[in-house]
Amino acid sequence: MRRTIRILAAIGLLGLLLAGCGKGQAGEERMDLEFTVVDEARLPEELFSMIEKKKAEPFKLTYGDGGYLYLCMGYGEQPTGGYSITVNELYATRNAIYLDTGLIGPKEAPEKGENPSYPYIVIKTPFVDKTVVFD
Repeated sequence: MRRTIRILAAIGLLGLLLAGCGKGQAGEERMDLEFTVVDEARLPEELFSMIEKKKAEPFKLTYGDGGYLYLCMGYGEQPTGGYSITVNELYATRNAIYLDTGLIGPKEAPEKGENPSYPYIVIKTPFVDKTVVFD
C-alpha cells in the first residue's frame, strides 16, 4: 500500500515538473503581437528572391527591413494546389518571439489543380530584436 502511494506521488510530481517545462510557463509574461499577412506582390524584392530559392523544401526564415520584421514559414512542395496556412499564435516573451502556424490540406474540389504548389506564409510585424522560435 505504501509503495503504491509512493509511486503515485512520484508520478504526480513528475507530471508537475513536465508541465512547467513548456513555453508560456507560469509567471512568464506573454504579449500577443499584431501582424499582417503579406501578399507576394508586396514583399521586399530581396525577401521574395530568398523565398523563391528556398520554397521547394520546408523553410523558416526571418528578415528585417524598414522597421519591420518578416517571419516566413514554408511547407515545401505539395502535390496539388488548394492549401492554406493558419496562424495559430504569434506572441513575444521577454526573450523570444513565438510563431505557430499550421498547414491545411486542400478540399476535394476541382480548383485544387494537378500541378504542385509551394505553400508559404509571410507575416509582417513591427521590428523586435529577439530570437524567433517557429513551432
